[in-house]
Amino acid sequence: MVSVYPESGRAAWITALRPPRAPVRADTAHAWFRETERDAAGAPAATAVVLLTNRECPWRCLMCDLWRHTLPDTVPPGALPGQLRAALADLAFAPDQIKLYNSGSFFDPAAVPPADHAALAAAIRGIPRVVVECHPRLVGPVVPAFRDRLAGGALEVALGLETIHPAVLPRLNKQFTLRDFDRAAEYLAARGLGLRVFVLLRPPFQSESEGLEWAVRSAEYAFTRGATVVSLIPTRPGNGALDRLQAAGEFAPPRLATLERALEAALALPARLAAPGRRVFADTWDLGGFAHCAACLPARQARLAAMNATQTIPPPVACPVCGEP
Repeated sequence: MVSVYPESGRAAWITALRPPRAPVRADTAHAWFRETERDAAGAPAATAVVLLTNRECPWRCLMCDLWRHTLPDTVPPGALPGQLRAALADLAFAPDQIKLYNSGSFFDPAAVPPADHAALAAAIRGIPRVVVECHPRLVGPVVPAFRDRLAGGALEVALGLETIHPAVLPRLNKQFTLRDFDRAAEYLAARGLGLRVFVLLRPPFQSESEGLEWAVRSAEYAFTRGATVVSLIPTRPGNGALDRLQAAGEFAPPRLATLERALEAALALPARLAAPGRRVFADTWDLGGFAHCAACLPARQARLAAMNATQTIPPPVACPVCGEP
């Protein structure tokens, strides 16, 4: 079968299939909310999540839909610290950690102006742990320099590994290799910086069984490279490019039960690798889009939430309607 996905000119192909962006403003973060996440000691960590509005990431990843809430141009100086301060004031609680995400790379100077680093750090100084996201190829001296501005706060960098499948990773158009990822992980570890890793469940060009196998293998790879957290993200359609691949039979989103199985298998990895304190979380946003049975959806949602919270595996859901274990 000839793929509809081109071997060259992929960025242009991906961009041409996009639906419109969401309306966002440079003076307002596009979302902020509170969540609870289990920390390395097993305690619930009150977490502030702030999704900054800034310029779109320069990479055009095949599966990405984060560009929806970005701008075509770099935000004015001072805009991002203002977004952050307003979001934290509205949240009005003292977080144990903050996830400061920006729909791209925090250390991309076109997205987050370096001149704003001091003001951003000042706005979150005193929060014990700060999580930012970054492309592996942008990890460098600017990362520990930002950590030092936090005056004692721990900094954790989230990298999108996505998959270690040797044929699929290059086709995602992320434009990094496993060696690039390894170099970034080694750089962070050598400087006492934390590593969080995003892994896709069933990206394009994989069957359901392959998606499960390679998600667990990718999580294991991340842990062997020093990750303290792995987040399993079911690959979602809706960005245009994935919908085109789905229509051509080259992509399908994973089943909800497959996400359960991936989380179960990944939760066993830290003990097997003698890596205490490592955690695995499943992304539980909009799980209804992966459900094939409305009857057992609430029970499966609750089970995934319990696994995230406890890092243990409760009894499986037995559905009398669909019969899927």
